[in-house]
Amino acid sequence: MAMFRNPFDHRFRLSSKGCSCGQHSSEAEHAAATADGLAATSDEALRLRRSVENAVMRALFPVDEQRRNFLKVVGASTAYAAINTLFPIAAATDVLAQGAPLEKKDLKVGFIPITCATPIIMAAPMGFYAKQGLNVEVIKTAGWAVVRDKTLNKEYDAAHMLSPMPLAISLGVGSNAIPYTMPAVENINGQAITLAMKHKDKRDPKSWKGFKFAVPFDYSMHNYLLRYYLAEAGLDPDTDVQIRSVPPPEMVANLRADNIDGFLAPDPVNQRAVFDGVGFIHMLSKEIWDGHPCCAFAASKEFVTTYPNTYSALLKAIIEATAFATKTENRKQIAEAIAPANYLNQPVTVVEQVLTGTYADGLGQIKRDAKRIDFDPFPWESFAVWILTQMKRWGQIKGDVDYAGVAKQVFLATDATRLMKEAGLTPPTATTKTFSVMGKVFDPAKPEEYIASFPIKRI
Repeated sequence: MAMFRNPFDHRFRLSSKGCSCGQHSSEAEHAAATADGLAATSDEALRLRRSVENAVMRALFPVDEQRRNFLKVVGASTAYAAINTLFPIAAATDVLAQGAPLEKKDLKVGFIPITCATPIIMAAPMGFYAKQGLNVEVIKTAGWAVVRDKTLNKEYDAAHMLSPMPLAISLGVGSNAIPYTMPAVENINGQAITLAMKHKDKRDPKSWKGFKFAVPFDYSMHNYLLRYYLAEAGLDPDTDVQIRSVPPPEMVANLRADNIDGFLAPDPVNQRAVFDGVGFIHMLSKEIWDGHPCCAFAASKEFVTTYPNTYSALLKAIIEATAFATKTENRKQIAEAIAPANYLNQPVTVVEQVLTGTYADGLGQIKRDAKRIDFDPFPWESFAVWILTQMKRWGQIKGDVDYAGVAKQVFLATDATRLMKEAGLTPPTATTKTFSVMGKVFDPAKPEEYIASFPIKRI
C-alpha cells in the first residue's frame, strides 16, 4: 500500500491512483513485482514510522509532484533532517505505537500463593506488565475471602480469583451483589485430592465416611469437584463427611496436625504435602474432569468500564504471560521466577514438579503427566453454566437461574478472543461446548435436566 512507502524516495508517488512508483496499474501488482512491496508492510515498527512520515509529507506537499521535485533537489537525508526539526517523527511514531493512553498505570492485583496464579504472578518479574506500560504490584494475600473483600473495597484493582467467585459476587451469593467479570481463565487442571499418609490403604472413596476434608473456599472448583466425586461414590458431602474452608497456605499444617484427613487443593499444596512426607496424592483433579477451569483473572465491571484502556492492557499482559506458560519448555524458568518468598514461598523443586508434570506421588512412585496443570485463558461460557448448576445443586443459589445470560455477562469470551489473537494464540470459534465430568456428558443447553439427573443434591 502507498501509505507504507518511503515518502523520502522521489521515485515513489504517494497518489492513491496506480502504484507508488508509477510503473504498475495497482499496488497489488507493484507488491508482486518488487521485494519492497513485501518488506514495507511486514515489519510493524516500519509500518508505524512510514504511516507518520507519509502523513507529514502529504500535509507539507499536497501536490505530490512538488514533494518529488523537492527531494530531487535537496536529497532524502537533508529533507528528513529539515522536516524532523519541525515535526519530531520518531516521537510521533512512539506515541502511535503506544496506542490509546492508559487511564491508570499504577495497579494493585491480589493473588493467593498457588501455581494457579502463575500468569498473574510471573507477569510481574518477567516483564509482561511493564511491556504494556503498566506498573503492577502483585500482592500476596492470605485467603479467598480476603481477596474478595479487598477487591470489593477497591484496595485491589483486580485479582486472582477462583473461577466461581465472579459468578457468586455478581449474583450476590456470599456477598453483596456487584457486577463482576472474568475475562480470562488462569489455569486448567492443576489440583489434586491429597490424603494423610495414615490413609494410604483407603483408596476407595466409599470408605471415607466420617472423613474431614478441606477445600480453599465454598465458591471454588475444589468444593464442587470434591462434592461431585464423593456423590458419585454414594457419599452425601453434607452428611457423610465434613468439608471446611481452609486457606491453601494452611492446608499442609492442618494435615500434619491431624485436623483433617485430606483436601482437594490447588498446587503446589499437594506436592508440598508429599515433599514434607505428610500426605500422598490420591488422584489429580484432571482425572475427574480433564480440562476443567480452576482460577481466573477477575475485575469488577466498574473497573472494566471506567478504565477500558488500562483493563485491556492488563488483560493483554496476562494473556501473553499465559501464552508463554503454555509452552512446556518454559516451565522450569517460570518455576524459578515464581518460587521465591514474595510469591509462592516454595522450594523450586516443588514448583517444578507441578509445572513440568514429573512428580513424586508420595507412595514411592514417580509419575509423568505434562497436563497436570496447563494454561488456557479462554473463558468458556459453558464452564460458567456448569459451575452455576453445581451452585444450585448444593443449595448455594435458589430459584430460577438465567444460566446463559449470567455466563455471558461474567465470562467475557469476546475480550479474550481478541487479545488471544494478538498474543499469537488461537481462540475457539464458539463460546460454549459440551464436555464430560467422570464420564457423564454435560450439555450447557440443558442445565436443569443435568441437575435433576443427580440422585444426591439439595434441591
